[in-house]
Amino acid sequence: MTNIAIFASGTGSNARKIIDYFEGSENVKIRLIVSNKQTAKVLDIAKEKDIPSLVINRTEFYQSENILEKFSIYEVNFVVLAGFLLLIPEYLVTAFPQRMINIHPALLPKYGGKGMFGMNVHKAVYEAQEKTSGITIHYVNNAYDEGGIIFQTECELKEQDQPEDIARKVQALEHHYFPKVIEQLVLQKDYSS
Repeated sequence: MTNIAIFASGTGSNARKIIDYFEGSENVKIRLIVSNKQTAKVLDIAKEKDIPSLVINRTEFYQSENILEKFSIYEVNFVVLAGFLLLIPEYLVTAFPQRMINIHPALLPKYGGKGMFGMNVHKAVYEAQEKTSGITIHYVNNAYDEGGIIFQTECELKEQDQPEDIARKVQALEHHYFPKVIEQLVLQKDYSS
């Protein structure tokens, strides 16, 4: 069994799709939802779905390794970042080598890095008059959006598309592909050890 912790900072639309996708799975269980914001809507999803949640304090996250104790309690062996805005500390990257992934709302290496999240990305794509955008699912390392790429797919952009239109197209890709790519990854390898 692969036990997943999902990290999210906002509404949790990707988290919900992942939770729904794996409900009833014999191979994957969502064991914990982690957020850095007390008011994040993803915490409401965790409550609704009866999944334990944890709100982390930024200072504690970076200056202690307490979260690893929580992961041990819930037997977490795979981590999914789904709209999580803090840089992952070195100790956590080291504890989950090739077992921590992130989704980015653009085709990396373009439009990645610090501050490139949400509408910031879509506005940058719009301003550059790109003909396509898309998603990148990648391993997490200790730099924003620089881990090895696992999967990319793109959508066509029309000349009249505004940043909000780009966001909708990209989110549709996220919701469709992210759970499937997670499933492929965890079925390829045994993460339960």
